[in-house]
Amino acid sequence: QVQLEESGGGLVQAGGSLKLSCEASGYVFAHYRVGWFRQAPGKERDFVAEIGWSNGDTNYADSVKGQFTISRDNAKRMLYLQMNSLKPEDTAVYYCAVRRWSVPSYAPVEFDYWGQGIQVTVSS
Repeated sequence: QVQLEESGGGLVQAGGSLKLSCEASGYVFAHYRVGWFRQAPGKERDFVAEIGWSNGDTNYADSVKGQFTISRDNAKRMLYLQMNSLKPEDTAVYYCAVRRWSVPSYAPVEFDYWGQGIQVTVSS
């Protein structure tokens, strides 16, 4: 079992930055992949970014490439999402998630553990 807890969300003006954090408790095996998803009101949960826990290789949704950066600190068991140049359309609840396989995936259904989510609101 892996428990995940997000922090760092809030309200920010368009063009601003936020850094989300996700603390993992329980054992995260080296071959796991960890990622961020987001869900806006009335919409499906969408992939944002994911990273290999051991090798650090990353994948991003096209909509956030060059704008968001995913990273992790294995020793602290922390996952991060640095979000720059935020836009109102980035407003959503952001979730961190863990996938118990080494193959990257963008599908929420293929992730096994989820945090409770944290609100990010970008005002225009």
